[in-house]
Amino acid sequence: MKQEKISEAVVRRLPVYLRFLNELSLSDVQTVSSQDLGEKLDLNPAQIRKDLAYFGEFGRKGVGYNVAYLIEKIRHILKLDKTLNVALVGTGNLGRALCNYNMYTKDNMKIVAVFDADAGKTGTKINQMTVQPMSELSETVDRLGIAIGIITVPAIEAQNVADRFVAAGIKGILNFAPSVLKVPAGVRIHYADFTAELLSLAYYMDYEKRKEQGDVEE
Repeated sequence: MKQEKISEAVVRRLPVYLRFLNELSLSDVQTVSSQDLGEKLDLNPAQIRKDLAYFGEFGRKGVGYNVAYLIEKIRHILKLDKTLNVALVGTGNLGRALCNYNMYTKDNMKIVAVFDADAGKTGTKINQMTVQPMSELSETVDRLGIAIGIITVPAIEAQNVADRFVAAGIKGILNFAPSVLKVPAGVRIHYADFTAELLSLAYYMDYEKRKEQGDVEE
């Protein structure tokens, strides 16, 4: 039987649930209701129940969700119960920050290889990793079974890096460069655009100000 296609919005909410559940677990909270989740995450409890119901019946009526069990199930849904090796290209400030952050996370998704086209940066260390030249990308991806690539290079170089990732067999790319990239069918690309988020934040800040002044109808 074919599984029903899950919307991208649902999949993007699962990590939000997981992050909050992990916080509850650290505080030794054993059960949580969809109402509590909704209040803390500013989401409709019915939406949370619907999202989780796509993947199974994880809660008990009148009791809620067992936190540890739901963490385990969401990690399985997101494939975080398996090791996913990640390669990063671009060792500027952002690339280094991501590598340093990744070192302290407990998820099984780990940056295991770092690359840069700048010969002055290759051979240097970021934590325990040695920055490698781009010429070693394909061989390293194959040897380490790398599944995901992260791009943290200037926009003008991003498409070339994406092409190199695709040629190496990577099927998932997270792009931090402010540019739209072309990849073939079967390769998934997500964008982390700080500039777009800041600009949209500025709009909503102005919107809230105008609403307080009575210039906007709700």
